[in-house]
Amino acid sequence: MLVRIISSIIGIIIGITVLFLSDTLLFNAAISAICVIMSYELLNAGGCLKYKFASSICFAFAVLMPFTVETENVILRYFFCLLCVLLLFISLLKRHETMGIETLAYMITTTMLATLSMCCLVLLLHLSDVHGVSYVLLCLLGAWLGDSGAYFIGSKFGKHKLCPKISPKKTVEGAIGGLVTVAAAFIIYSYIYKAFMAHFYGTAVVVHFIPMIAMGLACGVLGIIGDLSASVIKRQFDIKDFGKIMPGHGGIMDRFDSVIFVAPFMALVLTAFNIYS
Repeated sequence: MLVRIISSIIGIIIGITVLFLSDTLLFNAAISAICVIMSYELLNAGGCLKYKFASSICFAFAVLMPFTVETENVILRYFFCLLCVLLLFISLLKRHETMGIETLAYMITTTMLATLSMCCLVLLLHLSDVHGVSYVLLCLLGAWLGDSGAYFIGSKFGKHKLCPKISPKKTVEGAIGGLVTVAAAFIIYSYIYKAFMAHFYGTAVVVHFIPMIAMGLACGVLGIIGDLSASVIKRQFDIKDFGKIMPGHGGIMDRFDSVIFVAPFMALVLTAFNIYS
């Protein structure tokens, strides 16, 4: 537990530093690094690293995509996605005797999922010059606090298994507790954010609490789906963790699995609706 806490503290310090410098390309570079590591862990889990050309294409895609989000040229992003798929199919043509279509599909799916999901954090940052950092924080809170709330509440009150064959420790009571935790955290965070903006910037922020609560509940559900999806991959490949880069937590994918569906959802909702005014 001590190792897990120390690892979390180090991660928080790095995260705060990146957010503090979010108006620079450091944020994009950090997301790029996360995408590459997640892609590496997923490809390694699936035994795909032996296909060096195909793996290199996946890594190049993970490196470049976070730097294209800020451009208004949507065609550029489509081009990178299609180019990645095209080159991976070329790799299949070259290695068709040893590389199955299932492997190709896994490489495309996991590379796109990890990279495009994390790119949504860059999109959230640039949705608003005033609230961008807050949007990113809300996204991460929505993903991670639900998991923490589910763990503690499930450990104390959990009796009914949620998905025993996928994640034996998860319970229905824990899942409900996780949803409540996220909704409550969003409300508490909003009050803190309002006070912070008023005190340090003299800006009066009006928070729309009903959409905020609904968004928190949705994030809790999507966080659980992301976590269980990662668990399915680990079980099918018979591994405990995706990596060891974060002692006590596993790999980057183990830490960001609950973010992979929350980030796109938050980007979609916050693009369409205002939670602050």
